[in-house]
Amino acid sequence: MARPAPDRRNRWRAIALGLLVPVSVAALWELAVYAGLSSGRLVPPPSRIFTTFMELASTGELTRHTIATLLRVLAGFGIGVAFGTVLGALAGYSALARSLADPTLQALRAIPSIAWVPLFILWLGIFEASKVALIAVGVFFPVYLGVMGAIMSVDRKIVEIGRIFRLSGPAMIRRILLPAVLPEYVIALRAGLGLGWMFVVAAEFMGAAEGLGYLLIDGQQLGKPAQIVAAIVAFAIVGKITDWLLVAVSTPFLRWQDVVTHHRER
Repeated sequence: MARPAPDRRNRWRAIALGLLVPVSVAALWELAVYAGLSSGRLVPPPSRIFTTFMELASTGELTRHTIATLLRVLAGFGIGVAFGTVLGALAGYSALARSLADPTLQALRAIPSIAWVPLFILWLGIFEASKVALIAVGVFFPVYLGVMGAIMSVDRKIVEIGRIFRLSGPAMIRRILLPAVLPEYVIALRAGLGLGWMFVVAAEFMGAAEGLGYLLIDGQQLGKPAQIVAAIVAFAIVGKITDWLLVAVSTPFLRWQDVVTHHRER
């Protein structure tokens, strides 16, 4: 019988290690409630959360609310990435643009997400536009900072090499600048996506009639802690899946990297 490929074994090993901590914590809490050490009323055991999760899934509520939240995050992510990439590239490339824009943007970055809520409601109303705008704000800043920092940190020596070989402007960007910037850009995208999932909760507190944030509020108002935790678990699962997809899409573009990796000795 053929043995699994090393890469496949390492992948399954990484998945198992990643699940070790949450599964262990869930098992210990389930045992604590079963042994009577806790009533599990305010912090329900995993079995009760799983039951609530399956009930929401069977009625279609979980799918409907998850899709609504996912669409908001994707829309806000796209807008935030577009503006963050363009302004970050301008600020990183041009000292004048950086002097003009960066102080203001850094001041805006310090504003808490919840402070934007009344302003966006006043400007855009209480419907989808204000929610997407709030998510876009959360995504924008890490992407902007990541792109600006990546461009500013490009090694001058490799740019000089490109000039020695008389590369044209587009060729310089494609063969020198883009590969140098891309790793940090991917990290910035992941950070922006993570903040997008955080900001969507604040966005859905703005009178949303559907979404995982709505499930949180509904569970709080009706005194259903299992529903609240089930919504939080759904946030974690969907957020992790989107992050994994982003990494999977970007990995083929980063295969050229010569970085230190740790493999299990075989």
